[in-house]
Amino acid sequence: MALVGKKFPNLEVNAMNDMGDTFKINVFEEAKNNSKKVLLFWYPKDFTFVCPTELHAFQEALAEFEKRNVMVVGASCDTPEVHFAWLNTPKDDGGIEGVTYPILADSNRNLANQLGILDISNENYNEETGVYTVEGDNVTYRATYLIDEEGTVFHEGINHMPLGRNVKEFIRLIDAYTHVQEKGEVCPANWEEGKEAMNANRKGVASYLSSN
Repeated sequence: MALVGKKFPNLEVNAMNDMGDTFKINVFEEAKNNSKKVLLFWYPKDFTFVCPTELHAFQEALAEFEKRNVMVVGASCDTPEVHFAWLNTPKDDGGIEGVTYPILADSNRNLANQLGILDISNENYNEETGVYTVEGDNVTYRATYLIDEEGTVFHEGINHMPLGRNVKEFIRLIDAYTHVQEKGEVCPANWEEGKEAMNANRKGVASYLSSN
């Protein structure tokens, strides 16, 4: 189920920060109440392989997101305690020490279930025992949501487990959406900040294509 153009689920989830504090975050309310955009990215598991490279990449770009009034939030189905252990593991030992943005701990999978991003398949029900079994790890794919100041999703993407994300692309998408909000123009293929946009009509596209 695509969420683009719809409100992000209004749900409170446990989170952990680098200080070891467990608290609640409602991503929808963070966007609306603080008039911020939110980048929420999910990864499969703490203490794995591609995952720490992504968490560090988002940390390295954090100032660029904050400059654009964007809150960055990581998320997985690990518990807050496991998050904190990983946050205290040095980078050269596969850890995420130095990451400062909050990380959701959706251990009950309430939000991940609503988003439909869990790695489960072949759900079976045993009538004799009344037990459901599934295949898969029941962890999330690499899903990313960009949410605007009204709590509306303007981008979502899901990568399979082995495929790390390009953090720069999310900065480009945020810049493009902000341009649309502020200028009323639309952004053509491969648009980047400072490049020509266009009016959303026949004359606009003709003018753009004639010069590009």
